[in-house]
Formats: sequence, C-alpha cells, structure tokens
Amino acid sequence: QVQLVESGGGLVQPGSSLKLSCIPWNLNLISVSVAWFRQAPGKDREGLFCYGVDDIVTQGSAVPGRFDVSRDTHRNAAYLQMRALEPEDTAVYYCAVRQGSCSTDAKATWDFWGQGTQVTVSS
Repeated sequence: QVQLVESGGGLVQPGSSLKLSCIPWNLNLISVSVAWFRQAPGKDREGLFCYGVDDIVTQGSAVPGRFDVSRDTHRNAAYLQMRALEPEDTAVYYCAVRQGSCSTDAKATWDFWGQGTQVTVSS
C-alpha cells in the first residue's frame, strides 16, 4: 500500500526556515509527479509546486519567492524548503503524487495524499 509521510513542520518564529520532507512508502518518486500544497485556516487548499518526472518544476501562481522545491532520487524523497517564514505561511502542508502530468491544482485528481504537516509561524 502506498503512503506518503510528510515531516518537518512545527512552531517557528517569523524569519525562520523550515525544510519539509515527503517520503513515500511502496512508491518510487522518480516515476510520478510530486506536488506540494498548503491549506491555511479558513482557506482553500492552494498549490505551491509540482516536480515532474521530467525534472521540470511547475510553480503555483502565488508561491512566495522564499520557497523552493527539490527531489532526491537517492533518498527517494521530496523536499519543500521555506525561508524567512511569515505568519501568513501558517498552514497545513501536504504532498501528493500522481502518474499523470504535473499540476498545482489541488482540485485535480491525485493518486495519493500525505497526512499533512502543520507549520505555525508566530512570535
């Protein structure tokens, strides 16, 4: 059974950095599109990045320039690097995968979702 496990979230002060991880069980990330989303309280889930099988990264329209995405094929993991965090970045962050093409549309069909990791930015 495929599972995605996110980790790396937490409570941090404004200006801090966090690196979130997405590690799959029973799935090789090199064979799928891997996307990152976030959902802030009271808001819709929004797409941040999608890392495609062709190594091309699709970026969502509202992604802060402080964020970056990467994939490590040796570790079979995907990462979301976030710098200079602001209170507005407070959200649950998710990764998702699918066999199809890349997308940052949270309402698109995704094969598997992780459980999410909470990021809270507060002084």
